[in-house]
Amino acid sequence: MPPPVPEFRGRWFEELPVGLVVRHAIRRTVTEADNVSFSTMTMNPQPLHLDFEFAASSEFGRPLVNSMLTLALVVGLAVPELTLGTTVANLGLERVEFPAPVFHGDTIRAETEVVAARPSASRPRQGVVTFEHRGWNQRDELVVVARRAALMHRAPS
Repeated sequence: MPPPVPEFRGRWFEELPVGLVVRHAIRRTVTEADNVSFSTMTMNPQPLHLDFEFAASSEFGRPLVNSMLTLALVVGLAVPELTLGTTVANLGLERVEFPAPVFHGDTIRAETEVVAARPSASRPRQGVVTFEHRGWNQRDELVVVARRAALMHRAPS
């Protein structure tokens, strides 16, 4: 039996048919503080993220937002409408691409498509859903695409 879920919840396995596309309501502007905190918290000392002088001499001319932050943000933006209280666990990422950089001050929006769904063979009260998350900046540039498999609860009977 799934654990109790918040009054506002994500979707059960049965509510995630292949082809469903959800444009997520929440957007987020990435700040310098977000980037520095995330990079240092995850022990990533890459100077492209943390050293303005170094980054100024790069082809980008300014610090890049840590790509792992971009990925985490886009997946996080999907939680309220898809998996809040209805997921068991992430199972893995099949593919992650970063077609354009993210910079301090960029506002990220996301959408998610269900690209695969199947009942779990070993867990009858759960199913496996593959999500394709896509994120864009305020200039409508695609900044991340990621396919993620998640183990989802089925609706309570």
